[in-house]
Amino acid sequence: MPYTLEEFLGVYAAYNQALWPLSLLGGLLGLAVVVLYIARPPWADRGVAGILAVFWLVVGGVYHLTYFTTINPLAYAYAALFLVQGALLAWDGVWQGRWRLGPATGWRGWLAALLAGYALVLQPLASLVGPRDYADIPLAGVAPCPTTLLTLAMLLLTAGGPPWRLLAIPLAWTGIGGSAAVLLGVPQDYGLIVAGALVLTVALGPSRPRPAPS
Repeated sequence: MPYTLEEFLGVYAAYNQALWPLSLLGGLLGLAVVVLYIARPPWADRGVAGILAVFWLVVGGVYHLTYFTTINPLAYAYAALFLVQGALLAWDGVWQGRWRLGPATGWRGWLAALLAGYALVLQPLASLVGPRDYADIPLAGVAPCPTTLLTLAMLLLTAGGPPWRLLAIPLAWTGIGGSAAVLLGVPQDYGLIVAGALVLTVALGPSRPRPAPS
């Protein structure tokens, strides 16, 4: 690894503090994604896609490009991946309106609930047990890992199954971020690897029929 755990946590803490209170807003918007899915107003599909798109653009353009590049040159490539994913979510889910959320049934529903709960609640709490403190708690919307897990959760709920054009980059990040967590010894992020394997298995299973765009 080109950086130590202490350097990584220091960079993330500086980023998190620089964004405050927007970092807290990101966590609240992550909860809003779940509320929108449950409440299902007419604009829920575009609303969820829009929030997730902003999350990926912020993590790519601010965290990776501005902060993480100071200790890891590969962060330029990571920034590109996150920016592309944000653009795809905005185009596909907001502008084109091709993303339709379906009911949380079967294994997809259970796995989506588990991933969303881990991203929004368990991962931030688990981080307080490890070497981190309140200044570098990973929150959805500003941190790569919970943002990825929450996105995978919502993609699993897509009617007809998750589209691969939106699934590829989050799945790739489960391998990138998960392997970094293992090398740095951050057990609360090991769930990325498990999540990636489970989502890939479920995504390769039978798909539900897709509804026609409205």
